[in-house]
Amino acid sequence: MIIFAMDTSAAAASCALLEDDRPVAQFYTDAHLTHSQTIMPMVEAMFACSKTSVGDVDLFAVSTGPGSFTGLRIGVAAVKGMAQALNKPCVSVSALEGLAFNLSDRQGLICPALDARCGQVYTTLFDADNGMHRLHEDAALMAEDLCHLLAKQPEEKTITVLGDGAQLVLSTMHRLYPERTLQLPGSHLLLQHAYGVGLAALCGLRENRMQTVEPQQLVPVYLKLPQAQRELQLKRKQQQEK
Repeated sequence: MIIFAMDTSAAAASCALLEDDRPVAQFYTDAHLTHSQTIMPMVEAMFACSKTSVGDVDLFAVSTGPGSFTGLRIGVAAVKGMAQALNKPCVSVSALEGLAFNLSDRQGLICPALDARCGQVYTTLFDADNGMHRLHEDAALMAEDLCHLLAKQPEEKTITVLGDGAQLVLSTMHRLYPERTLQLPGSHLLLQHAYGVGLAALCGLRENRMQTVEPQQLVPVYLKLPQAQRELQLKRKQQQEK
């Protein structure tokens, strides 16, 4: 199976081709450009360099969130357009699960943490000792609440935190539970990569945890409203209370 995967859930953007779980090609950039500037040139270059056509793709996988509101919309729209033109199935992958699959060969607990601003992180928890077994649903938590959760985990389990919210979690854990040590992966595995998205989709389908969807069914998953909508709701609430 040829899988095309894309991640635009954060500042970096990446696309990848997999033949089952074997990485065929991956393009990644974190050059402070917008995804609308980079993602499609990357896709075209990746197909050209791998001597593969988009028509060879059997399955499209895309990170649908949580993450950057604008980034997610760009990535979902790009994959939806390609898959619709070819009438190919798609898989919606949690950005957190795709990130966890960066460490699919690790042991212990894997805790993806994406910066959600205002002291919050988008997060979840996986047990990697027997595959990537999900222990919690994706959620937006205060860093303190996540650390309370991690402190309750068995002491014999190593905990690896990754994502652009990892440093916030580490500093908060050190303040609240200085006796508990968290691990960080190398910088090349710290952030989202499209290969992890493709691998998560493949494993999810094999284990019947995920289902394919029609391209038009792909939608971003934000977990919380964009700031503009939150401010509008607050303004309306204040007006009602007057």
